Amino acid sequence: MTRIRVGTAARVLPVAALALFGLLGCGKSDGKTANGAAANKGTATSAPADPAEDESAEPAKAAVDPCKLVSQQEAEKLAGTRLNSAQPVRETCTYTGPVSGPTAQVEIYVGDGAKKFLEIDRDLGHDLQPVSGIGDEAHLEDGTIFFAKSGTWVSIRLVRLNDPAENRKPLEEAARKAASRM
Repeated sequence: MTRIRVGTAARVLPVAALALFGLLGCGKSDGKTANGAAANKGTATSAPADPAEDESAEPAKAAVDPCKLVSQQEAEKLAGTRLNSAQPVRETCTYTGPVSGPTAQVEIYVGDGAKKFLEIDRDLGHDLQPVSGIGDEAHLEDGTIFFAKSGTWVSIRLVRLNDPAENRKPLEEAARKAASRM
């Protein structure tokens, strides 16, 4: 029964994650038109056009690069095999195994996508175990660890065809290293 569930999850979760990230991107607008000019929303503002002119403006929070949280060497250690180069897409980074095998993949999600991934797994009733000593909050389930540090959520997902219990300590170690880089 576990093999069927893990196999199904290994096929369904990447598709669901891609669909989720596609939906998260829909409808977002940076308030600019196609030529980069600010779109007129019908309201006047007194804020300066250049944020540098506003001394009270807080500096933008630097985005966390998911590929810098887990190096290729660390991903390969986690997966137990050689992996292809990192494939960054927005707030994600994926290291895939070679097509010749063995089956292995390491995925890193940062920000709202990682938090939504955790919320979905909670809603589905996944067995999430609390983990101490990683960031401000951390939870582990078969094949994935989630943690938050300074308000930013990160998930590291490992796809392997082995007993998920074998991956607990390596996932915790990877999350500790990743949290230390934030």
